[in-house]
Amino acid sequence: PFDLVKVRLQTMKVTPGQAPPYTGAMDVARKVFAREGVRGLYKGMTAPLVGVTPIFAVCFWGYDLGKQWMKSIRGVSSDNELSLVDIGIAGGFSAVPTTAIMAPGERIKCVMQVEPPGSTRFQGGASDVVKHILKEGGVRSLYRGTAATLWRDGIGSFGVYEWLKRTLTPQGAALSPMAVVMAGGFAGVCNWLVAIPFDVIKSRIQTAEGAEVGKGMVTHAKEMLAKEGITSLYRGAGPAMLRA
Repeated sequence: PFDLVKVRLQTMKVTPGQAPPYTGAMDVARKVFAREGVRGLYKGMTAPLVGVTPIFAVCFWGYDLGKQWMKSIRGVSSDNELSLVDIGIAGGFSAVPTTAIMAPGERIKCVMQVEPPGSTRFQGGASDVVKHILKEGGVRSLYRGTAATLWRDGIGSFGVYEWLKRTLTPQGAALSPMAVVMAGGFAGVCNWLVAIPFDVIKSRIQTAEGAEVGKGMVTHAKEMLAKEGITSLYRGAGPAMLRA
């Protein structure tokens, strides 16, 4: 539900002089629930559920690969000898293989989440969305928004995560579960503080139709800043933080 609310906020178009479709996260949740019921809050859930296991498996494989790469560059043998910058670079590298799996799933999810209530276009669910996307522009269309996804996830939160784990663990003491939870949660929040503009642009690119199709990251950013202001690049930040 947090993700659906985030995407609805990110993709709504605001016309000067007119009231926006939604006034905030709670307004999105209320309207979706009233029009589409509880099921409406879980739109687009199929693709993330199918992809979550391989996505995280590849993410941590990429992270370990990145750390090995950094250790070979630094000439060290232990992860503890890597600096936080090294960890951050390794974490950023993990986004490269992860995006190859994540981008199509994000595209399918976002298209399903913004479909208006009462629409019969995707009655068959995710499979109908995939057929529509492939018919629209082939496999390339399925990967629309890949660059924005890579920028969003490439920023990474592994550096903050490792720093907090080290900070919250006294010298010589064992790492506590609470330190892991606190470090993970705070790292997620820090990541979204920087990544949210890329996520907003990604959502716009992946749900674009008609004349909007084909516009890149820079074009979307310029148009949003000119028409809707800088706050438009941070829409959905609240639900994203709560989800993190």
